[in-house]
Amino acid sequence: HVQLVESGGGSVQAGGSLRITCAASGLSGGSVSVAWFRQAPGKEREGVAAIRRDGTSRVADSVKGRFTISQDNTKNSIHLDMTSLRPEDTAMYYCAAVPVLLWYGGLLIPDEYKHWGQGTQVTVS
Repeated sequence: HVQLVESGGGSVQAGGSLRITCAASGLSGGSVSVAWFRQAPGKEREGVAAIRRDGTSRVADSVKGRFTISQDNTKNSIHLDMTSLRPEDTAMYYCAAVPVLLWYGGLLIPDEYKHWGQGTQVTVS
């Protein structure tokens, strides 16, 4: 049974930093891709960053240079470090995973992912 639990969201002032974490369980083996998506009210879900268990990662152009995705040695915790936050970064952030090493072009596509967490709110004012 796959479970994804996000944590670390909150409120921060513009220009500040925040780390959110996805705790993943039930995903074994080396063929796993995990991503962070976000969705603001009235907007479509947007891929933010993704990482495969082999270390390949991708970051959306909208956050490149400000957001970094990483995974710990166990590969069960996936972090999204967000710096220089802007009000437009305000959204619900979701962790998603699939037991496949996705192709690079698919890493930020929501339909490629099978499992989703409940989300954590990030508010930048």
